Amino acid sequence: MEHRPVASLPPATLILGGARAGKSRYAEEMILTAGPPAAIYLATAQAGDVDMATRILAHKARRAPLWQTVEEPLQLAEALTAHGQAGRPVLIDCLTLWLSNLMLAGEDVDEHGDQLIEALGGVPCPVVMVANEVGLGIVPDNRLGRDFRDAAGRLNQRIAQAAHRVVFVAAGLPLLLKERPAG
Repeated sequence: MEHRPVASLPPATLILGGARAGKSRYAEEMILTAGPPAAIYLATAQAGDVDMATRILAHKARRAPLWQTVEEPLQLAEALTAHGQAGRPVLIDCLTLWLSNLMLAGEDVDEHGDQLIEALGGVPCPVVMVANEVGLGIVPDNRLGRDFRDAAGRLNQRIAQAAHRVVFVAAGLPLLLKERPAG
């Protein structure tokens, strides 16, 4: 990637892909190569087990010291509004874990999605969001799994519609799906 000023990042970017496809690394590099002096990392993961705790530690270890990490598993719109005012780029990783957290907490997923989309339009900084594409695999064999897959697909569509740039990452390689000018 070429070195660009932060202003060259679109207002909202969505990075989609499968598990271990390189989405987070691509999103981090996108922000870092834009040249910001510092960036905000809005992390939605919760360390519910040893495997997730290990994954979270690996993500933290990989990040450069310029990242300010804010952990927010549920109130993402509020966190974006609060931390997106400084003009520094914000990376949200990941919308799919956030959705899972909302569903397990019995929250209204559509309402939270509306709030996030509204917040995206109200912050003066570029926002890069990471989400899993979960609809490319087998049909889940249980109701909760199907409900989650469907909710993730709907959320990804809504965020993609609001985003200025959408990139699909497979095997660490980006494929541009959408690019529209800001404004």
